[in-house]
Amino acid sequence: MPLRPNARPAVRPNTLTIAGSDAGGGAGLQADLKTFHARGTHGLTAVTAVTSQNTRGVTAVHTVPVTHVRSQLDALFDDFPIAAVKTGMLGSAAITRLVATQMRRRQPAWLVVDPVMRATSGRHLLDEDALEALVTRLVPLADVLTPNLPEAEVLLGRPLGRDLDAAGADLLALGARGVLLKGGHGKGRELVDRYYDARGVIELRHPRLPIEGHGSGCTLAAAVTAALARGKSPRAAVREAIAWTNGAFRRAWKPGGGEVHVLGH
Repeated sequence: MPLRPNARPAVRPNTLTIAGSDAGGGAGLQADLKTFHARGTHGLTAVTAVTSQNTRGVTAVHTVPVTHVRSQLDALFDDFPIAAVKTGMLGSAAITRLVATQMRRRQPAWLVVDPVMRATSGRHLLDEDALEALVTRLVPLADVLTPNLPEAEVLLGRPLGRDLDAAGADLLALGARGVLLKGGHGKGRELVDRYYDARGVIELRHPRLPIEGHGSGCTLAAAVTAALARGKSPRAAVREAIAWTNGAFRRAWKPGGGEVHVLGH
């Protein structure tokens, strides 16, 4: 239905993803943009890397020069009122330090840090020397940190063991104000996501679906970012994002020749 002559579309808050590009469209900033749009925000992008990948895996990674990442961030922050920022694949220590410096300078109202370290295929997407910059410079700025179980082990430098609440407390001690510990890599028929903050822990349980979802971590973190931009509290944003991402899993399909599914954003 066309708009009436004097009608204006509803204003959408601006959300920014600082992440790598997935040529296959299932993860990375492509998943973030689809999520931002579906969840009622206008998506902006600062590209950190260009990957050659499909549903079978990653075959090449080209890291964007630091000066160009900086120019993208300057262009965006100098023009758009940005309601929330999400970081994904940063790739190198230099880009990680740059992003941390820019976040301290620009001070967005909300920052979601998804500590992307490897692709679904297993290929590493974060240089080893970037881990220290991530832990010491960027994570302490995060309003919500969204590691999966293997990423949490890397961040903490130890196995998580059975006491995930102790791991959650240790992750909070890194400086983030909230930690969404994603349970997708766990075992059992039930998937348990845990959100930790100064008030304690909430558990969100749902059935584990028998599919391997490509870009699920990106999608969930982007959905949290969009909910924060629309005025939700972190706890409410996490609940909303998990419920919506579960629906996207149920709408998933295989667009390519590999076994992974892309989510139905």
